[in-house]
Amino acid sequence: MTTVTTDAVMDYDEAMARFDPVMGLEVHVELHTATKMFCGCPTEFGAEPNSQVCPVCLGLPGALPVVNEKAVESAIRIGLALNCEIAEWCRFARKNYFYPDMPKNFQTSQYDEPIAYEGYLDVELEDGSTYRVEIERAHMEEDTGKSLHIGGATGRIHGADHSLVDYNRAGIPLIEIVTKPMVGAGERAPEVAKAYVSALRDLLRALDVSDVRMEQGSMRCDANVSLRPRVGEPTSEEQLAVRLGTRTETKNVNSLRSVERAVRYEISRHAAILDGGGSILQETRHWHEDTGITTSGRVKSDAEDYRYFPEPDLVPVAPTRETVEALRQTLPEPPAQRRRRLQSDWGYSDLEMRDVVNAGAVELIEETVAAGATPAAARKWWLGEPSRRANAEGQDIVTYAAGLGLTPAHIAELDGMVVAGRLNDSLARQVLEGVLAGEGTPTAVADARGLELVQDDGALEAAVDTVIEANPDVAAKIRDGKVQAAGALIGQVMKQMKGQADAGKARELILAKLQ
Repeated sequence: MTTVTTDAVMDYDEAMARFDPVMGLEVHVELHTATKMFCGCPTEFGAEPNSQVCPVCLGLPGALPVVNEKAVESAIRIGLALNCEIAEWCRFARKNYFYPDMPKNFQTSQYDEPIAYEGYLDVELEDGSTYRVEIERAHMEEDTGKSLHIGGATGRIHGADHSLVDYNRAGIPLIEIVTKPMVGAGERAPEVAKAYVSALRDLLRALDVSDVRMEQGSMRCDANVSLRPRVGEPTSEEQLAVRLGTRTETKNVNSLRSVERAVRYEISRHAAILDGGGSILQETRHWHEDTGITTSGRVKSDAEDYRYFPEPDLVPVAPTRETVEALRQTLPEPPAQRRRRLQSDWGYSDLEMRDVVNAGAVELIEETVAAGATPAAARKWWLGEPSRRANAEGQDIVTYAAGLGLTPAHIAELDGMVVAGRLNDSLARQVLEGVLAGEGTPTAVADARGLELVQDDGALEAAVDTVIEANPDVAAKIRDGKVQAAGALIGQVMKQMKGQADAGKARELILAKLQ
């Protein structure tokens, strides 16, 4: 059994008072092309292990790669969306290292000649302020295979009995987006990291170049963190002149929440080491979601250790200016701009829109409104029970809804039944529960369960008379002008009619009889 040693950490506020954090984020994005980067193998997620491989992606002798044109176009569109310069000429390189899940013992990547460079992404924080993240480069490469460690409790190599390798992922097109050192964020560094990855995910989803499902590994973040002494309130030039501290790289963080937590933890861990007179080891770290800590991986190599050299089996990539400009015309409305437009169209307050964004429900609500629901109803139903259940399952609302077959059309249908007077909110919630349970469409669930407001005014009036007679004290208050007391009678009417009465009609009848 392997014991994990927990490192000492410093209180975060104390760490921020004494040190200035510097971050660099590397985000790997799998493109959802139909085939791999350099061969014709399919890229479907979840296929049987080693069923989507060929001599090229297995690195067999004599197999020659061919560049995926769609992947190159996607790389250019990503670069343009990140306000990058697009190279007029670039080429691939071999990055040499040994991993058991890298069949060729080198990765075909780009080194000193990336497809896109010198860009930026403006990131909006929770308080409405903006932080500009400078992009150093976005380059093309291929993904590695996947090692499966068997027999351990955590799925990691420590404590496992043996390991298996699935090469299906080897060769899938990747874009690695690398930021420049992010300075000046101070105590908000973890928040900035989370906001950046979130904004990048939204942008990539809008570009429709990746499904960016972090839980499946199609978007992964490596978080580089270092600390340096506080130097008062310097200018940015002075900040850059201060020597950067030794960094650690927390690998393959696969959720927005974990990005924030991992950065925060590493800041506190670095601070404790430096405070004790120690030095930071430049290494990779593994993030543990269950315990909220990182553990040591391997000593981190610098670029020269990988012995890059130009890939001799691939021709350079040289997109024409006409091609680049044609791809620029395909860019969608920037996500932040789109959210502001939708907020105005829907009439949401800043807080309401923030809740929708944080829930990841913008697209769902947009589609629901397009299907006929009111913006208020779309927000209410999506951010109610579906969102609560998705959170409980640790999934985003889009993934959760797709897994259950819940669609925007269903929510619009549910809202239509409320507007038409067939259901009230209470009955609609019961119908939604049935839809979530897989019982069918809202109409089918309502029919099967017999859920419908009673349309017999005579039955409703009889129930009102019974409740008034049983509650003379409350009735007297209403006669004296205390209209708010009607709520107690309405509740009893609803109970008597098993929730299938129109509360508005019940109120009208009560007030008509007592005023």
